[in-house]
Amino acid sequence: MKRALISVSNKDGILEFARGLSGEGVEIISTGGTAKLLREGGLSVKDVSEVTRFPECLDGRVKTLHPKVHGGILAKRGDESHKKTLKDLDIEEIDLVVINLYPFKETITKEDVDLEEAIENIDIGGPTMLRSAAKNFEDVTVVTDRRDYDRVLEEIQKRGNTGIVTRYELALKVFEETAYYDGLIANHLRKNMKKHLIELTEKNTTGSNEEINNNEGTNNEDTTDIEYPLGLEFPEKLTFPYEKVMDLRYGENPHQRAAFYREAANVPGSLVSAGQLQGKALSFNNLNDTQGALELLKEFDRPTAVAVKHTNPCGVASNETIEKAFEKCYAADRKSIFGGIVALNREVDGSTAEEMEEIFLEVVVAPGFTQEALEVFKKKKNLRVLALPDILQKDPGMDIKKVSGGILVQERDCALILENNVVTEKTPEERELEDLEFAYKVAKHVKSNGVVIAKDQQTLAIGPGQTSRIWALDNGIRNSEHDLAGSVLASDAFFPFEDCVMKAKEQGISAIIQPGGSIKDEDSIQCCNRHDISMVFTGMRHFKH
Repeated sequence: MKRALISVSNKDGILEFARGLSGEGVEIISTGGTAKLLREGGLSVKDVSEVTRFPECLDGRVKTLHPKVHGGILAKRGDESHKKTLKDLDIEEIDLVVINLYPFKETITKEDVDLEEAIENIDIGGPTMLRSAAKNFEDVTVVTDRRDYDRVLEEIQKRGNTGIVTRYELALKVFEETAYYDGLIANHLRKNMKKHLIELTEKNTTGSNEEINNNEGTNNEDTTDIEYPLGLEFPEKLTFPYEKVMDLRYGENPHQRAAFYREAANVPGSLVSAGQLQGKALSFNNLNDTQGALELLKEFDRPTAVAVKHTNPCGVASNETIEKAFEKCYAADRKSIFGGIVALNREVDGSTAEEMEEIFLEVVVAPGFTQEALEVFKKKKNLRVLALPDILQKDPGMDIKKVSGGILVQERDCALILENNVVTEKTPEERELEDLEFAYKVAKHVKSNGVVIAKDQQTLAIGPGQTSRIWALDNGIRNSEHDLAGSVLASDAFFPFEDCVMKAKEQGISAIIQPGGSIKDEDSIQCCNRHDISMVFTGMRHFKH
């Protein structure tokens, strides 16, 4: 290895790495701030402009986009015609390329970043050199991750060059990095399309009157009244830039390997933003179940506790205090909560923690915990305790499901009710209306076919995931230990028959909420009228498959 080109935005560890290369007789070519740092560190550095014999220009936008650079990187060392071309054009080979890119992610995650700043932090020369080097990995070593400095330097010191396995792996990492980087850019521009177009319109109408009249350097198109989607589109080519949070011990089952990834941009209120305060490492199922608990919890503004088992709610309750809410949540189903997940939307105090400490739980997540609560939880060192301060913040992004050979992408189900249409002769009382809305919020997050029975802002029976709606209702009632008289019933989809109404009548259920839309709606309505049950149609179904 004779020559290295080094140009990095993140300069951590680069001086030590370059010193090691210099000690092995490697000539160093560099640019801008990197060259300055290396010279200040006592190293001999050649500027890229010395190699290209062309000055940097356009405020540094053009530095390395030159045949003297890319010819030196892309030439095949064993190809005689390539060797002749290099000689004829006086191009020297570059054997090592060390690049990390402009901090586009760090730029766009700042508050109130404008389009100009985002655009100026799109790296052009860096990805081009990385891709050139990665394409020619048989002859060129490329490094884009500082964690690879030690490995590369050790191989050079031992054998004078890197091995082919290392070069292959590093090239693969480059293409993953540049794909991720381009995905960040595309998603940021798409998500902020309306904002940025308004910025451009304002910018292009601030010239002199003469410029505007002559339409020179301006764009007179009015974008302020055009509706552009904010955060969700379905483009022809779709990319999702994610970065690894951690490897997991295993997936849903011990024989499945798994890892946890996060979106590049911070999503307030998301599971990846939670801080783990104690307990064992989170498992695949812990994360999946906790996500289900958080999605349901975000439906409620009052102090609310949610218990979830295998992504299905098994107990939900709201009350004036979080302690009372948890007491009712636990009382809703004292069996299913065993080994489950509990999510709460208020700070957990010591007395609430003491009640939870008596139960075997996998995860507790809340906006925060008092010191007294944390002391209580220390008694159960394996209990995973997660703090998520903005726990009620909703994610407006995409909902994605993997299918073999592709993905399904849809808007997240952020709505609840299209209309409150009382379709029966009897009208629900105010208390019943409150309980109907409560139960419908829970039913929205129960696997279909799903039903929920509730009273006084507490679930009394939940029937999830059945292929028949009456079976879901039967299972919920059979497994409930509560008197259901005076309770309300919510269904995630319409009643195709009157059998569910008859079952509700047997239990003394006084009101029902469902989307409506069956060709046999009238049968259920008339059945309710005969048995003095009120029924509300919402006009909005909430399947959860």
